[in-house]
Amino acid sequence: MDTIIQTLAIYAIPVIFAITLHEAAHGYVARHFGDPTAWQAGRITLNPIKHIDPIGTILVPILILLASKAAGAGILFGWAKPVPVDFGRLRRPKQDMLWVAAAGPAANLLMALGWALLLKLAILMPENDYRQPLGEMARIGISINTVLMLLNLLPLPPLDGGRIAVSLLPMPMAVKFARLEPYGFPILLLLLFTGLLDFWLLPLMGIFLSLIRAVFAF
Repeated sequence: MDTIIQTLAIYAIPVIFAITLHEAAHGYVARHFGDPTAWQAGRITLNPIKHIDPIGTILVPILILLASKAAGAGILFGWAKPVPVDFGRLRRPKQDMLWVAAAGPAANLLMALGWALLLKLAILMPENDYRQPLGEMARIGISINTVLMLLNLLPLPPLDGGRIAVSLLPMPMAVKFARLEPYGFPILLLLLFTGLLDFWLLPLMGIFLSLIRAVFAF
């Protein structure tokens, strides 16, 4: 039991911030491009409590963590309460949608780099009681942010990659592609349970993590 509690404590900070700051970034960029919906709802904040979804931010990551500990495998992910964005209020809805959608993965990229820097500092730190848990927390931060960045770049509405695709496609194709949005989550679950999601994510994760290791000389 003590081991489980310690594990959850180490995972909590990187997981919660990876998920919630991803959403806050969407709201911040939407406000920049003319849509104050998230700001008016009090969702442009670094306070994770404002973004936590009891299921996606807490329960699902814990269940995946426990299952992966038992089975020795598993990709940790989750979600927060979606930040409300009214794309019709953006100054240029179709063009600005790209930047609003890309803000979440970009936030995860920056957090992955930040955790990588912290891991480098932990490696260089003199031996003490905090060195190992700090290094483990940093590794988790790199991993969860990598997963969320790449998962959300999957070109499937309503994921961020799907919205980016809608922004870039010519209008007739964009309208047809956007109609996939009601089916996006079932399609994602199908990809997950058939293993096709791993087929998409794992090679890209390997490439990205190799780049991180090369840049920070782990």
